[in-house]
Formats: sequence, C-alpha cells, structure tokens
Amino acid sequence: MAVQLDHRDDDLAETHEINVTPFIDVILVLLIIFMVAAPLATVDVPVDLPVSNAAQQPRPDRPLYLTIKADLGLTLGEETVTRERLAAALDRATDRNREERIFLRADQAVAYGDVMQVMNALRAAGYFKVALVGLEQAAAAAAPTASP
Repeated sequence: MAVQLDHRDDDLAETHEINVTPFIDVILVLLIIFMVAAPLATVDVPVDLPVSNAAQQPRPDRPLYLTIKADLGLTLGEETVTRERLAAALDRATDRNREERIFLRADQAVAYGDVMQVMNALRAAGYFKVALVGLEQAAAAAAPTASP
C-alpha cells in the first residue's frame, strides 16, 4: 500500500497499486526450472518417424518406447537391446507386467517386414498391447488443395 502526501489537504490519500515485481520474479524462476527440466523428460534416440493422420490418443505418464533405428538396431527406452535379449529387457522394464502398452517407433527407412519381425518378437515375449508411434500430420497438409 502506498501513501501519497498531498500538501493541499491535511488528509492522507491512499493509492491502490499492485507491486508486480515479486510476481515477475517467481514467474522467471519457474520458467528457468521448466527450461532445465523439459529436455530431461524426452527420449534422446534420433529417429525419422513417418507422418500419421490418426487422432492423437492420451499418453500414459511413463510410456515405454521400443525404437527400431534405421540400422535395424533396437532401443528400449534409452538402452540399446539385441533382438535375443528383447524379452528379458521388456520383463525388466515392465516388472513382468505383460498388460503394459509398448510404444513401437520405427525409422521411416525401416522396411515393413522388419517392423513385423519386431512385433512378432513382442508377441512371442507375451506383450500384445503394442501402439505404433508416428508424427502428427498438420491439418493444412492433410487437406487436399484444389487448383482453378
């Protein structure tokens, strides 16, 4: 609360102003925290995903990604896994919960047959809930344009 001294009257008048400096300080601190924490929450496996126009589904808090890289190498989360050790790595990552959904990402250069081999390995390991991951297609790119 600020007080303004006016020499014309003997009464003290109040000015109602909000001091926003502490609010701005708090917002800047929160911005810095989120800027530092955001890169830590992403998966750092580079992959060129194909585009999908399917409706986006809700994502769980901690999704488990299985990535097929362009060189056909497998990555579970951020751990490189061989095809022979895939079942054991899945059991370790899910605590043997075979009802957990596995998010399968494949590089655009990976052939369909190679994706199916990995999906068959998931089925053989007992993991039947598999979600395929792709990039969202922009709404403008999805609509065909008519030429005059």
